[in-house]
Amino acid sequence: MRNRANKLGSLTLSAVLAVSMFSSFAGSASAATIHVGAGSYTTTLPAGQIGPQAAISKTANVPGPMPTNDWWSSLAWTPYSDVMFPHPLAVQAKADGLGLGYPVQSASADAIFGAYVNDFTLGHSAQSNFPDARVDGYSDSTVSMLFNSGGSLRVTTGHGLPFIYSTYTGGTPKLTFNSTPIVWSGTASGSVLGVTVNGHHYGLFGPTGSTWSGIGSSTLTNSLGGKNYFSVAVLPDNSPATLSAYKQYAYSFVTNSTINYAYNESTSQVATTYNFTTQAMEGTQTGTILALYPHQWKHTGNTLLPYTYDSVRGTMKTLSGTSFTTTMTYQGILPYLPAVGSYDNTTLNNLIETVRQEPNHTVGAKDTYWLGKYLGRIANLLPIAQQAGNAAAVSNFQSYLETTLSNNLTAGSKTNDLFYYDANWGSLIGYPGSYGSNDVLNDHHFHYGYWVRAAAEVARNNPAWATASNYGGMVDLLIKDFANWERNDSRFPYLRNFDPYAGHSWASGNSQFADGNNQESSSESINAWAAMILWGQATGNTAIRDAGIYMYTTEVNAINEYWFNTSGTNFKPGYNHNYSSMIWGGKSVYATWFSADVQAIRGINILPVTAASAYLGYYPAYSASFINQAKVELGTNDWTMWKDIFLEYQALYDAPGAIALYHANPNYTPEDGETKAHTYSFLYNMQALGQVDTSVTANTPTYGVFKKDGTKNYVAYNPGNAAKVVTFSDGKTLNVPAKSVASSVGGPVNNTPTISTLSPASGPTGTSVTLTGTNFGASQGTSTVKFGTTAASVTSWSNNAITAVVPSSLPAGSVNVTVTTPSGTSSGRTFTVTTVNTGFSNVLYVNANNTLNASAGTGALNATIASAGGINYDGTPHNPVTYTISGVNATYDSSKSTGFNLYADAGSNIGNGVQVQITYDFTGNGTSTRTETYNYFALNDVPNWENYTHNQGLKSATGNFSNMTNGTITVKVWNAIGNSTSSLRINASSADGSQSTFTIPFK
Repeated sequence: MRNRANKLGSLTLSAVLAVSMFSSFAGSASAATIHVGAGSYTTTLPAGQIGPQAAISKTANVPGPMPTNDWWSSLAWTPYSDVMFPHPLAVQAKADGLGLGYPVQSASADAIFGAYVNDFTLGHSAQSNFPDARVDGYSDSTVSMLFNSGGSLRVTTGHGLPFIYSTYTGGTPKLTFNSTPIVWSGTASGSVLGVTVNGHHYGLFGPTGSTWSGIGSSTLTNSLGGKNYFSVAVLPDNSPATLSAYKQYAYSFVTNSTINYAYNESTSQVATTYNFTTQAMEGTQTGTILALYPHQWKHTGNTLLPYTYDSVRGTMKTLSGTSFTTTMTYQGILPYLPAVGSYDNTTLNNLIETVRQEPNHTVGAKDTYWLGKYLGRIANLLPIAQQAGNAAAVSNFQSYLETTLSNNLTAGSKTNDLFYYDANWGSLIGYPGSYGSNDVLNDHHFHYGYWVRAAAEVARNNPAWATASNYGGMVDLLIKDFANWERNDSRFPYLRNFDPYAGHSWASGNSQFADGNNQESSSESINAWAAMILWGQATGNTAIRDAGIYMYTTEVNAINEYWFNTSGTNFKPGYNHNYSSMIWGGKSVYATWFSADVQAIRGINILPVTAASAYLGYYPAYSASFINQAKVELGTNDWTMWKDIFLEYQALYDAPGAIALYHANPNYTPEDGETKAHTYSFLYNMQALGQVDTSVTANTPTYGVFKKDGTKNYVAYNPGNAAKVVTFSDGKTLNVPAKSVASSVGGPVNNTPTISTLSPASGPTGTSVTLTGTNFGASQGTSTVKFGTTAASVTSWSNNAITAVVPSSLPAGSVNVTVTTPSGTSSGRTFTVTTVNTGFSNVLYVNANNTLNASAGTGALNATIASAGGINYDGTPHNPVTYTISGVNATYDSSKSTGFNLYADAGSNIGNGVQVQITYDFTGNGTSTRTETYNYFALNDVPNWENYTHNQGLKSATGNFSNMTNGTITVKVWNAIGNSTSSLRINASSADGSQSTFTIPFK
């Protein structure tokens, strides 16, 4: 889904060239594990893995970690560069010097172009070719490159600079044009020329006293007049007055830029100051002329000049000086929405339970992108499970997040599921990598943003896990990699993925494309910045929090300008869409790396939808037009791909309509990072909250304001340990308890359980009794069913039905039955205990809800058995599917032994082998006193059910048999070998056939 394609024909260098031309790094020959609290990473590339190239095209003036994922990154990865777009110019480092051009603007139905066409090459009079161009310096928005081969040419260019600054040794400037330029100002005896080529206007500024040769030809040479500096400027027009205005700053060379931000919590404003350091090569002039992108000039109070440039991002406006400041409003985010929707809690719990019962929430690939999505999926759902009172799901989800994160944030001796620090580039690289995240450092903010979001959710519930002595330090390092917020941390480049001047992120690590760098999924960038905000809030690190707020706020504004064009002013005539899915340095396109489907093209800049996605609803009229155009292009709004993503987006401006579409076709397949439970909750909560209201802010980072039917609805989250009063800019206040989300709309519905019926209402001990009612919760968790004061064994549990076994210790007579959940205890229902039950069936059916039952199922289902992942788990249960029966009272029959018929299938997959283990707990006290493990059964690659039986042979057995009194039998089935999932047939009725059963040696 990310930057899936790398440039073909990548450069290969010999070892000699790598040493002589490039700076290189030799890693330690022995493995080194660096411990960070309870976690760790390795400084040695794991065996069998691929990391980034050793060679970096830089000079000795550039020590320490190398910035990647920038507009100029190709310069560091290759001997020269691909085209780079420091708007308003475009440049390319070549063997004969620096090619310059003013990008040519055009549009087609599916693309907007600001294409590079070489207007001329800035070269060297004594050097026709250079062996390379190396990075010789950089700042927040500029890069300096050195061409050196005896004589040298050093050039500085940068975002927003219409000027190119150069210095020379051993020669003078030679400008080579493809055709003879028109000289409309200046003469051979002067130092300054105004020229036009390809319809583009330039000022050529030699030092005072320098002269020109070659006028009237396609090659111009400046004498430098004994000096060593020279500059070029692309001009907005060819008037002498404009040339004169630019000449004022032509000798004020920009030598550095720093872009600093400040978040004001009380006003919810982000101020960004762009500072430029200049050196007067002659005269005393300071400052320069700067070209601002739309997201900048629309938010600055600085005085603008009359000069403008056309760019692929829209009109760039100019100002002069050494600095300017933008001020943007931060509209807040939330970790989760308040439970204010009118949804049905039973339905919600059933949807939550579907996820809880997954054999493994890591349902596919384990590379850092996909595993991150699965982590984000569960992080989204955990607070919803808490709101629904599903204690079992809460425990399950929290455990999954903690265990998965902890395992992958610990290196040890593994070669996968770990992080490696490459000191040469200064990057923390996760394995397995994907989409170039390992070898060319693509997409780290996309990948790791999900991890940090999951870590923030763990920290919200278990602060101890997030401390520096545990795993907090490793999470901080993940953030350092893609968004190092500390300039003095020499381990990582500053803000790797985020471009402070462009106002958004870049995905490609090496930017080796003719159209410059690119970014597709802006929404996954926002997910990373939101994750930083929440992690900073949860851990009390305001520096991380504020960096996240700065990038979140800035990139949201950039997205609304350049991806969504909400103002309608930045796209070119001829482009047929109201949205661009992928931004490049030199173009904007309606396409993705991975699919031509309209739903993919639009959905990739929506997902993942979280409570931090409210920015997608800042402009409701635009959002409606976005969905309407998608509907027209697809021919329907019955979405066949990522339906949940589109409905959640629609809910930000039209929740009732989204809910109607949800119920019209609820049998959709969720997007890989989504669950139906989250979508269901999101739609109904947005219906209650209304549309986003951007007119009101709050004095806390985690807030949201909405409006519905003329009423403002206020929401805030308090991560602290004491209650807090949040004040909104319109004077409204909201009391927010510690560790909670509060809303002015109200709270969730009453979740106290109720029992409607017992069936049967009488019987002996050991009888299975079905309780019907409401608000039981989707799964048992810590909830209980009691007959009087005695807890009963439970064989199935859902929100409105429980099956429990009458405890064997009860005497005959009437007893009160109650259900207790985290939300309270139900009123009682009477059950009459008759006599002790001595009967028992020794055939148990493998049924739904992870149960073994004496009766057959009601309809065949498939249970997924998790992949062994290529590891041998023979004899050791690994991610098993588990089935249990409790409350068993029976007598051991020594003439019999355990038997089973299990129907399994590996589809067309090769090399899978399923294995079974059965344990007997004879007293139900939690101790397995007899365990039998059978030899695994190799499945074929023909899709069909295969019968795995006890005849495969007993691999091992521990413990002796005994009679069962209120006992428990547990069966585990797993893939002992193989690289793919298998299926187990369960819940089959007699009419279905192929019933998975166990026969136990009891009577």
